[in-house]
Amino acid sequence: MTLGIGWVILIVIIAILAGLALGFFIARRYMMNYLKKNPPINEQMLRTMMMQMGQKPSQKKINQMMRAMNNQSQIK
Repeated sequence: MTLGIGWVILIVIIAILAGLALGFFIARRYMMNYLKKNPPINEQMLRTMMMQMGQKPSQKKINQMMRAMNNQSQIK
């Protein structure tokens, strides 16, 4: 009887480990696809957005906004 319980525990542990590994790889693939479709904002994108809003972006202003966005993303 104890031999049967041992096998059940072993199978449960193996299933949990397999689920964790599979979940990790699925989540990793999802994030890679998400970042490919929605890349994070870079300086060129920020400059283009500012020009579309009618502002003439200076490098100082762009650097300031990039720093603010990076600080905001690190807080979360």
